[in-house]
Amino acid sequence: MAYGAYQRGYYITAFSIATRRVEEQKDVKAMTLLGELYANGLGIERDDKKAADWYRLAADRGDREAMFALAMFHLGGRTGTANREQAAKLFAAAAKLGHAASAYNLGLLYLEGQSFPQDFARAAELFRTAAQAGNPEAQYALATLYKEGRGVPKDMNESTRLMAAAALADLTDAQVEYAIAMFNGLGIAKNERAAAVLMAKAARKGNAVAQNRLANILAVGRGVQANPVEAIKWHIVAKAGGVSDIPLDTFVQKQAPDVRAAGEKAAKPWLDAIKEMRESRS
Repeated sequence: MAYGAYQRGYYITAFSIATRRVEEQKDVKAMTLLGELYANGLGIERDDKKAADWYRLAADRGDREAMFALAMFHLGGRTGTANREQAAKLFAAAAKLGHAASAYNLGLLYLEGQSFPQDFARAAELFRTAAQAGNPEAQYALATLYKEGRGVPKDMNESTRLMAAAALADLTDAQVEYAIAMFNGLGIAKNERAAAVLMAKAARKGNAVAQNRLANILAVGRGVQANPVEAIKWHIVAKAGGVSDIPLDTFVQKQAPDVRAAGEKAAKPWLDAIKEMRESRS
């Protein structure tokens, strides 16, 4: 009932029910839920210390979700100071209990090599565990290792298979990489049309690399009909996102003034949105 109230947005009710279950039954899941409510300030004032205390109580009693949440607290310094070693221990404990996100995050720590020696093979093992449980971030990470041959034998077929799974789960970076693989026929049959469709999807989600690739596709008309106005639009947007392209600059300069003007006009709403987003962050 507590989680049902939480999922429906009735946070005060969730807090009340969870508190009662802890008092009456020492309910571990209710402890974790109280940690979530305090951590996010839902129905009550945000309090990182109380959140960590509840997560710790639940983690000590074997709740893997609490272990993961507390590990993220340690990683982000929300328990006072960042403690990567403690985070790693909690990730490892939760991963042993089948928590996919913990296995993925522990794999990242092995890639970084700060908390312990860098170990690509161990990272790959952890990513594989999480990937098999359906974690798209782990599927993408493992695909990258197979693509580069780090920690695992280089295997473009396996890399592309994993990238496809992550792309299907709507992970934008994976969609870009999978679209590139399809466009070039790397680890999969070449399909420029399907690649263009997927690249356009990632571009509309704001990925600058996808916007640049889509601009090139539209400029030359591979997989889709050539469209210089749209090519210019996406080139301008991609540049605003930090991805430059000198050949596309040349392409734009060769277009008629009215075509350039149309492309610039089409790009303006995107540029306004990017500016607004940056101003809100500053």
